[in-house]
Amino acid sequence: MAHLAAQDHAAAQLLGEEDPVELDEYRATLAGEPFTVEGFNTYVVNRRSGLSYREVLTHWGRAADLLLDRAADLSDEQWRGMRVPWLAGQIGVPYLLQSRVVEWWLHGDDCRLGAGMEPRVQHWPIHLTIDLAIRMLPWALGRAGLSMTGRSIQVDLEGAGGGTWLWGLAPGEAPEEGRKADAYVQGRALAFGLVCGRRMPAVEYLDDGNLVIGGDEELADVVLQHIRAYP
Repeated sequence: MAHLAAQDHAAAQLLGEEDPVELDEYRATLAGEPFTVEGFNTYVVNRRSGLSYREVLTHWGRAADLLLDRAADLSDEQWRGMRVPWLAGQIGVPYLLQSRVVEWWLHGDDCRLGAGMEPRVQHWPIHLTIDLAIRMLPWALGRAGLSMTGRSIQVDLEGAGGGTWLWGLAPGEAPEEGRKADAYVQGRALAFGLVCGRRMPAVEYLDDGNLVIGGDEELADVVLQHIRAYP
């Protein structure tokens, strides 16, 4: 929860056209080393290590409220065109907010799991998690050193969070009109969302039938191994 508080506060500062103080302070400690999300999260968690759990939760709640308030105050023009320097580079405001909803759903379910509760099955958080992960596939595959020029995948999911996506797997590429995808994934949206959040390995759902792959199955397997909903 500490890193959620830090990230939401930094996002709120950016929407308010303020300096993201804690992000800048962390970058100043790097001395030429590359920025990593894991490194930033460790930095902000350590800074809050002396706080009680309730204090951390209060800080996060206030940061999330501020972020939503500032997002609601944006003009239509700002919503469509504003870009801010986020963790992995420049990002549009809609995707910044989408990334925060994804974090809230995934970490909220982490807390539910720790308390012995069932997953929170709500359409929009699951749908946004899947959508962001699919949009990030070219980045995730490229980060793993994989070239997927000319390849594409179709994802058809049912249940809360479901929908259909046809996506190119190389940066800037879209599938040719009328051409079938090279590989496909079908099944339950909740299962796919948990794979996107790296909470469950895809093989668990392939084995029990909650996910099914087809077409170029090797390509589908590679996608499921590397898909992720956050940098």
